[in-house]
Amino acid sequence: MSVAQVAHELVSLCREGKFADAVEALYAPAVVSVEPVGDEQMPAEMRGIEAVRKKGEWWVANHEVHSMEISGPFVGDGGFAVHFRFDVTHKPSGRRLTMSEMGLYAVDGDRVVREEFFYHAG
Repeated sequence: MSVAQVAHELVSLCREGKFADAVEALYAPAVVSVEPVGDEQMPAEMRGIEAVRKKGEWWVANHEVHSMEISGPFVGDGGFAVHFRFDVTHKPSGRRLTMSEMGLYAVDGDRVVREEFFYHAG
């Protein structure tokens, strides 16, 4: 698959709420995932598909998604960007928030090898 095909497939799966399926179908085994912040439980940088799977499981366990909007993909040479907007409730605190997040994805061959997120929660 080309970068554009990977990008469109990832966006299509995400729009269906199939984030875990996107990881399984499109991510490299040695993928690197980077968030702007982290802690001992959830480090800012994770390496490997198993770590990315666990991050996704944590997200689902800790957030109730009321709605989402996905814009893109915005395809470039070797990668693409996607804008996500979520209306969620953080289950442990009960706090509802709108989260705007930009994901930047690097592709090698037909696999995502790096994802990096930039966000603003309001």
